[in-house]
Amino acid sequence: GGRIRYWRRGIRMWVFGYGSLLWYTDFPYDEAIPGCVHGYSRRFWQLSPDHRGTPQKPGRTVTLVADESGSCWGLAYKLRDSQIHNTIEYLDVREKAGYVRQEIDFYPDDGSSPFSLHVYLAAAHSNPYFTGPVDNDVIIQTILTARGPSGTNLEYALRLADCVRRMAPHIRDEHLFAIEKKLLEKCRALNVHDQVLSDLGIAVGVHSTVEDETDQRQ
Repeated sequence: GGRIRYWRRGIRMWVFGYGSLLWYTDFPYDEAIPGCVHGYSRRFWQLSPDHRGTPQKPGRTVTLVADESGSCWGLAYKLRDSQIHNTIEYLDVREKAGYVRQEIDFYPDDGSSPFSLHVYLAAAHSNPYFTGPVDNDVIIQTILTARGPSGTNLEYALRLADCVRRMAPHIRDEHLFAIEKKLLEKCRALNVHDQVLSDLGIAVGVHSTVEDETDQRQ
């Protein structure tokens, strides 16, 4: 159909990863370049009924929202030419719950020339999973309690913050890191046990403090 022809007419196909694509890329790609897109900010304003939650109790994942002064750091993946058709079909399914594909400009961290790529972001209209602006406490409560076929919502949020901090230490993603900080406070207060805390070396036992946890994440 026309959709596939549209994707195949360009010899180079790039996709922007800013959520779980930063650590879970189960598709073939030839290159990954770190950098930013401008005019958008990363927000936990998208419900996840299929990966980090269920239809009855959806979790929360990030999306990009229009923000004139905003920017979002991530990775640009160059899809393997011979697998573009299959990879796009796979990503369309993976991001099917309220996400649409859009073309935007990407600015590499190394200062090389910007280029256009494709990104999955929340559909602005007729999208039951997009909540729009919501209080951080609501986001925190959902993330602490939701889980889906891909794992706990807590794992998603903490891995995302960890990836951005490790891979882009020059980036201050205020929304993401504010959510992470509050999650760690809650994990400590509630004595939460989640495998991601061990995997990331985060101590939230009774002898740790919020300051300790924040220091670890720097």
